[in-house]
Amino acid sequence: MSLKIAQSHAWNLARTLMTSIVVIRIGDRLFGVVEAREFDGDTSSIVHEYDPFAR
Repeated sequence: MSLKIAQSHAWNLARTLMTSIVVIRIGDRLFGVVEAREFDGDTSSIVHEYDPFAR
């Protein structure tokens, strides 16, 4: 999915589930969304983390 869609989904999931969500780079122009505690890949592939408790 595109970065814009991934960011939108990540923010929505973070607020709905009240858990940290990360946007990760999967390919050259592909991005994915996963729960932060479930991500066990390379940390350099993380584009952004959405924390619903951060202000």
